[in-house]
Amino acid sequence: MSPRSMTGFARVRKAEGDREAVAMVKTVNHRGLDIHFRMAPALDPFEAALRAVVKRHLSRGHVQVQMSYATGTASTPTEINQPLLDAYLRAFHRISAIHGLHSEPDLNLALQLPGMFTPEDSEPEPDAERLLVETLEEALRQLNEFREREGGETAAEMRGRNRTVLDCARRMEDYRSRALPEFQARLAERLAELLRGVEIEPQRLAQEVAYLADRTDISEELTRLKVHAVQLDDLLAEGGEIGKKVDFMLQEMHRETNTVLSKSTGVGETGLEITELALTAKAEIEKIREQGLNLE
Repeated sequence: MSPRSMTGFARVRKAEGDREAVAMVKTVNHRGLDIHFRMAPALDPFEAALRAVVKRHLSRGHVQVQMSYATGTASTPTEINQPLLDAYLRAFHRISAIHGLHSEPDLNLALQLPGMFTPEDSEPEPDAERLLVETLEEALRQLNEFREREGGETAAEMRGRNRTVLDCARRMEDYRSRALPEFQARLAERLAELLRGVEIEPQRLAQEVAYLADRTDISEELTRLKVHAVQLDDLLAEGGEIGKKVDFMLQEMHRETNTVLSKSTGVGETGLEITELALTAKAEIEKIREQGLNLE
């Protein structure tokens, strides 16, 4: 199963005899599951059942669901929802007066509001819930197919960037093995300059070098960075609902890279090479994290 993107759209129309239900579902990224319905007031009794359907199919994302239900042919008598139209016009004029606007309401726009036109007998029959639920189920299946395709493409690009991070970590390990001799030589030169001919015991010099080398050692950070990169690749290959896990893993990788950057200063040319690689890895991690925010 591919990771799912949190962005998608689906529209399904389902007819049975003279009855018809239409479901439109649109999703964008969100930290949790945020569901909003737009439908005629006559369908309000079915919202709980429809909401349960959404929860069975989706776990994260901002979800907009628009449902409509009609019976009969196009010649079925309908009437304008006068209370809704009156409320729209009152609100328009009130806001215009508050802000000093001089314009007239757009009647065409008002008549497109959900629930503005209702059949004279606007109460759906008891079996309407079944048709509405089946229509929404189909729309959500199509939505998830779309989200899986997009999520698979996103995951493939994330894995490519993650391979760059892993390559940078391995190259930094190679440079790290050369850093200690350079650091020791630079420290000795600096001490000689500061002491100006005053001799220092070799043992003391070795102790100071060892102490400072330990403070600049990045081996543990690089090991953890490589482990996290491998775990991230496994997560993306596994698929499913991985968005929160991916985000946590990338936070850890970002922290390890920052620590490498803070420790790699002042180690000569080798330190500059490590810094450049760490900056490249950090940039890739940030791009991966931006993409991962859209995974369910």
